[in-house]
Amino acid sequence: MKSKLYLGLVHYPVYNKFNDVVTTSITNLDVHDIARSCLTYGVDKYFIITPNEGQRLVLKTITEFWHSDIARNYNSDRVEAIDIVEYTTSVQNLKEQIKNQEGTYPIIVTTTARKLAGQVSFKELKALDLKEQPLLLLFGTGNGLAREVISLSDYVLEPILGKGEYNHLSVRSAVAIILDRLSSEE
Repeated sequence: MKSKLYLGLVHYPVYNKFNDVVTTSITNLDVHDIARSCLTYGVDKYFIITPNEGQRLVLKTITEFWHSDIARNYNSDRVEAIDIVEYTTSVQNLKEQIKNQEGTYPIIVTTTARKLAGQVSFKELKALDLKEQPLLLLFGTGNGLAREVISLSDYVLEPILGKGEYNHLSVRSAVAIILDRLSSEE
């Protein structure tokens, strides 16, 4: 995979623990921890995706703090990582933004902790010959991406499996693991 890489953290539409479609809240940890992983692994832009205006203002407050003199003096590495964070209202809007910037729609890869038919392995995804087509990795908050987002994807990535039956990583952990698996040596 040598193409441009974008990452989207979807806050709507996602599921809650009752399998209802909801909007989740933006958190400071998700914003700056995922930004740090993205910058470490060469992601070009990290998008926070939610149509909720109040949550957009939360994101603005977080990013403004990390661009303040206090933050720059406290931890300049986080400030650098925050520079790749952007906001958009929907996955569809993000697809259009990437098309306008890159001249082509991205290949969309969704992630899930669930086992689904037809999922692509990490090895298969790494082997794709994307040429100049950008790749957009989508992650869900809450209890995962809603079916309607997964249906937009070109590929659904296999879940990260641990040693036991428990399988509910934080999204921050899942992002770091997946980015590492996609960029690391065999």
